[in-house]
Amino acid sequence: MWLSTKEQFRAYQGEVQFRIQPKPGLSRHTSFTASKMSATCQHHHRRKLGSRRRRGKKKGTCISSQHLSPFSIAEMPTEKEKDGEKEKRMLVGIIWSCAEMKLLLAALLFLCSLATLIQFLSSRPSLSNFDLRLCLSNLASSPASSPPPQNLSSPPTSPTTISIKAEEETQSEDGVIKRAFNAYGWAAYLFIQMGAYRGGLNTFAIVGLSSKPLHIYSKPTYECEWRPTADSLPTNGSITAPGYKILPDWGYGRVYTVVVVNCTFPEPVGADGSGGKLILHASTGWRDERDRHKEEIVALVEEPASLNSSIFTAPPKYEYLYCGSSLYGNLSPQRTREWIAYHVKLFGEKAHFVIHDAGGVHREVLEVLKPWMERGFVTLQDIREQERFDGYYHNQFMVVNDCLHRYRFMARWMFFFDIDEYIYLPPRTTIHSMVATLSDHTQFTIEQMPMSNKLCVGSDQGKTARKWGFEKLVYKDVKRGIRRDRKYAIQPRNVFATGVHMSQNFVGKTTHKTEKKIKYFHYHGTIAERREPCREFVNTTELTFEGVPYVLDETLRTTVALVKRFELKTIGPRLQRTRQ
Repeated sequence: MWLSTKEQFRAYQGEVQFRIQPKPGLSRHTSFTASKMSATCQHHHRRKLGSRRRRGKKKGTCISSQHLSPFSIAEMPTEKEKDGEKEKRMLVGIIWSCAEMKLLLAALLFLCSLATLIQFLSSRPSLSNFDLRLCLSNLASSPASSPPPQNLSSPPTSPTTISIKAEEETQSEDGVIKRAFNAYGWAAYLFIQMGAYRGGLNTFAIVGLSSKPLHIYSKPTYECEWRPTADSLPTNGSITAPGYKILPDWGYGRVYTVVVVNCTFPEPVGADGSGGKLILHASTGWRDERDRHKEEIVALVEEPASLNSSIFTAPPKYEYLYCGSSLYGNLSPQRTREWIAYHVKLFGEKAHFVIHDAGGVHREVLEVLKPWMERGFVTLQDIREQERFDGYYHNQFMVVNDCLHRYRFMARWMFFFDIDEYIYLPPRTTIHSMVATLSDHTQFTIEQMPMSNKLCVGSDQGKTARKWGFEKLVYKDVKRGIRRDRKYAIQPRNVFATGVHMSQNFVGKTTHKTEKKIKYFHYHGTIAERREPCREFVNTTELTFEGVPYVLDETLRTTVALVKRFELKTIGPRLQRTRQ
């Protein structure tokens, strides 16, 4: 049928509704609104209108049931039916929102009531406000679905929390209020082990750190136990002995102090090579039983057939072993190069150097040490982890004691000094001939020759870049009346613990009268500077600089040519371009 222009406009606005007799197979009352047909009619009308205008005919639109596909006809609700559906959906939404609001308000009311009830309970419950908050946060953050099963073979990543029931103040019948003091956590560790070593068939040494206030104000105790391999639990096969503690750091410790525990059993243990475990039982030693804490520490595990008892009586592998203190800071690669070359030449082929890196062996310093490590002269140990524990001077007392017991049976003599210090022997004296004169002593100390780290001779000006440190720093401090530190050497098999400047725990004799036999030159601070050390150039043999008297001393300067040739011959030219 044909529609007039006015009827087309009304159909476009959705105001005209057509009912068409359905085709066979369709619903009897199939209907649709003109709004659903508007797009189709408009498209059909535009095409007709364009063709009629070109032919000068009247415009009109034809809508016929045969233009409609059965799949484009659907039952379409009337406007009233639409409004009814909207009202129903709105009512359901309002009711659902009210239900959610009621549920939320009920949950909040429950939580507030629970928190108020906890505050007024007479006895302290095991659930604290913090626990409640933690529980609620866990509930809020947990997913709806159950988490995947954990790998039970791997240890848990979160630390174990131990619940401690706190005491509360009480009031006695006579009106006295008894206050409560609740302790939480630990201020310092009971024991921090660095190493444990055999000292013989029946004796061991355990080296580590412990809380300094604990050793000052309490009496911590140590007990040693040897547990054979066949016994996984303490049985009659175990042997116990009291642990004898040594505090070798002279009270210099900070939060932690150095402890060397000596375990000596009444008979040999594990001597048949069956293996076993050395157990250290450490206790705080507090007077009150409630505060007394005891730890069982597996200090050493000895596998079956791993004990070589001949090491305790065989000649040592090295004649001389250097135990270095902790190296830290931004060390100079060139000063390190000079020091190691000088002392490898001094001590000879049967010497070894143990370097402890506390953060000072950076990439350039490592490049200097590598040639000597490859030749078997140097062992480098990374001890940076000890910086976690606040001891004296990067825990150097612990480091040297560990070195003592680790290499105790591998060296005839051990030397203890720093890498800004140079051992010197008089002309026509070797290290072998010198220690031979002191072989009946367990320890001897070495006198210090302090050198200026700024003064250089005027003739070296403009040429210092090509000269080594001990070649150009040639002015010695001669101020009198000052007690200067000494360094030392020991025969380690007779020593139980040691220090930085000397040992006080040994068997045998010691001597300090070695001025004519051996001394060391100290270039204080030069190892930690990455720049040219010469600050002042002078042309005199005596002077006072910054209030300190100095004299010209070219003792080590005369040896530098031999040291340079020795380095070139031993490791080649690979360190020739080393920087300051």
